Amino acid sequence: MKKSSGGAAEKKRVRRSSAPDPSTDVPPRKQAVKKDVYQVFAEKVRDHKELVSRWAVLQETRVEYFRGKDFVSFLKNHPEVKDILESDRSLETEDIANILLEKNLLVRCDRVVKTLRPGKKKLSTWPAHLEIFPEQAFSENDAFFAWTFVKRHPLWQTLLSFFWPVLTLAICLFPVYPHSCKLLILYSCAGILFLILSLLLIRGTIFGVLYILVGKRIWFFPNILAEEATLRELFRFWPKKDEEERPKWTTRIFYAVVAVLFILLLRHHAPDEAARARYQKRVSNIIDDVLEWSPSLALSGMMDKQNVTNATGSTDAASQGSTTGPEHEAPTDSNDEKSFSEQYNTEEVIENIEDVGEDDKQYD
Repeated sequence: MKKSSGGAAEKKRVRRSSAPDPSTDVPPRKQAVKKDVYQVFAEKVRDHKELVSRWAVLQETRVEYFRGKDFVSFLKNHPEVKDILESDRSLETEDIANILLEKNLLVRCDRVVKTLRPGKKKLSTWPAHLEIFPEQAFSENDAFFAWTFVKRHPLWQTLLSFFWPVLTLAICLFPVYPHSCKLLILYSCAGILFLILSLLLIRGTIFGVLYILVGKRIWFFPNILAEEATLRELFRFWPKKDEEERPKWTTRIFYAVVAVLFILLLRHHAPDEAARARYQKRVSNIIDDVLEWSPSLALSGMMDKQNVTNATGSTDAASQGSTTGPEHEAPTDSNDEKSFSEQYNTEEVIENIEDVGEDDKQYD
């Protein structure tokens, strides 16, 4: 009995000694995974507002890209960004870019259209279509580099994604809004639409006048219709310098004649005051129907319709009951002939009266 108890004690000691020490060993799931410093550096550079970038189509994929010379100037003006690289902060810009290319954080691209368009002196500064360049090495001269990783969405974009369903539901519930809210939304949307159309009309008119009279291509608010422009560049007022060749005087005269003919055509087919008033009344009625609708009116309309249906049904039933009596019998043939002759005589008298009226008019 003593030997068996001693053996059991030794086995417990062996099990305890073979068990891992929780104070020294850390489970793999709790070990912190260190993020690549170049990944952090690429995300920091991409989110920085000073690096000029645009959007383009790369093999049917929309990507964000920048120019090589802009990357060089950015790191020259903001050397503190290199501190993210820790031990590699002293590397040159070209070496950093090559490492980003090796880690597939960047891809070098080239413009698809490499020929000048008619009337232009140089290629587009920011091409809209790109293709992968065969040699994946950094270059500062006419080289484009696209980010290959997915950009992290900020918090406001995440909140906005949850806000869209609420906005859609609010639009669907527009008919049950109070009357004052309907008017506010209606006039706000109409004002914004009028502002956009007026802005486009004014900038188009200025462009046309300067093009015909001076021969200059000047677009005020040049980025107002650009899809890849940022919010800051979207409302830039002053246009870029016209770098294209001056148009010929024959072209300017042609467009001037076309503009005059277009204005005369619009003036000729412009509606008169009566047609304008009818159209305005029709539109006002439609808008009033939308603004004045409410669930109470809809329910009252349904109740009135139901009451009218019930009243009509009861009237029909009463009329059917009254016609089933013995006193209401089918009319005889003599009565049919009499009613037909009376109707014929009445129509003949009306025709005679109309003929007399026409003769009086002719005599006058």
